[in-house]
Amino acid sequence: MARKNNNNLFFTCSLIEYMGRKVKRTRREVVEFLGKQRVKRIYEYADVFHCEPIEKVADKFIEESKMTLGTFDNEKKCRYLVPDYWGIGEVYERLIEDSYTDNEIVKGIWEVYHSWIDEHISDYNTDFYYQPRDYIAACYEEGVVL
Repeated sequence: MARKNNNNLFFTCSLIEYMGRKVKRTRREVVEFLGKQRVKRIYEYADVFHCEPIEKVADKFIEESKMTLGTFDNEKKCRYLVPDYWGIGEVYERLIEDSYTDNEIVKGIWEVYHSWIDEHISDYNTDFYYQPRDYIAACYEEGVVL
């Protein structure tokens, strides 16, 4: 499986989360706007992009991919403490690491964000996003919340 603590993947997932919150889009929609090539570029050059403030990097990709403002606001709907974008980025990072090999990471990003689990991780009114990584990976593999 993929190596643990993949910093480029962590940054990529956190950036996707940040952009989703900023433009009020589901994370699936953010990935759609970015497209496979941009997602791959963000992942491959994350070590360079992370040297800039995440706000600046997000603005660059929002503008470049012509992301429009949506209506998805899981922060506003949250009745509890909203997890930060780094924390949610880590949930996605771990899931992708646990489910895909090192040379499948970009494919994994695309597939995870396009799967049923994206909606569950983005629902901050449940405890799903802070469950143990092996549980989340098992749910993803089975296709349902266990």
